[in-house]
Amino acid sequence: MSILNQKTINKEILFEGIGLHTGNKVRMKLLPAEPNTGIIFKRTDLKENNIVLPSIFNVTDATFCTTISNEKGVKVSTLEHLMGSLHCLGVDNLVVEVDNQEIPILDGSAKIFVEKIRKVGLKSSNQPIKIIKINNKLSIKEGAKNVSIEPSKISLDVDFEIKYENEFIGNQRNKLKIYEDDLTNVLNSRTFCLFEDIEKLKKLNLAKGGSLENAIVVKGTKLLNEEGLRNSNEFVNHKILDCLGDMYLCGYKIIGKFKCSQGGHNLTNKILRKVFENKENYSIVEIKGKYLPHLILNKTQLKSIA
Repeated sequence: MSILNQKTINKEILFEGIGLHTGNKVRMKLLPAEPNTGIIFKRTDLKENNIVLPSIFNVTDATFCTTISNEKGVKVSTLEHLMGSLHCLGVDNLVVEVDNQEIPILDGSAKIFVEKIRKVGLKSSNQPIKIIKINNKLSIKEGAKNVSIEPSKISLDVDFEIKYENEFIGNQRNKLKIYEDDLTNVLNSRTFCLFEDIEKLKKLNLAKGGSLENAIVVKGTKLLNEEGLRNSNEFVNHKILDCLGDMYLCGYKIIGKFKCSQGGHNLTNKILRKVFENKENYSIVEIKGKYLPHLILNKTQLKSIA
């Protein structure tokens, strides 16, 4: 299979679960799509205006998850873990049919998405991939939070840092070369929250489907999940997973250097909007055979995610 060409999945994949915030039961299908289709979301519970396209400019809420909407206000939410999976596995074209507003949370990471996609495998087309090349350095600072993106010759580098007053979480930082490093720990890392924040989320009518089966919960200096952490940097690694999902709303892989401290969905979306508001900030390049620098290839050998 040529890694230079656009890819889709070999056959339909079914997922069933609940929405993290709505608590609703969700049935979702991933369907193969033709080259140059991109990723398309289709709300099967609606008969009209049910197509929602993932785009950074279609993000209508990025507070506790990423929500996209079409011009009629039809929404799809909590799509970042699925989009992160597609980004890392190199899935270019796909139709996502979902019978509710929210994508199923499953175990709170990208683990199950990755396992099922890898099980059916990918099908390569004869159409070349495209990439987005960052041309200018841009940054945003909001109090203690900051984010920047700048040019890189041949890779996507992500440098992410979190700082929590909670002693158990504390400060964590991880730097990765997305097209070279093993991303297993990133894809395996679950969403998390502090125990004292659960009631606040409930009052906001959120986290109705949250449980220790789909989220890490920290209370004081203790982890409430009996099985423990999946990796020592699981907290910051999950933030990187979210970031990669949000970045893939651009439609293509990015070549650039992304650095963020104490940010999240909202700050990532803001810096990407800043990039794409001015055509001088980026270039879209079609990649063909010998013109592709080897480091652009996603050489990540995803291990079996336990």
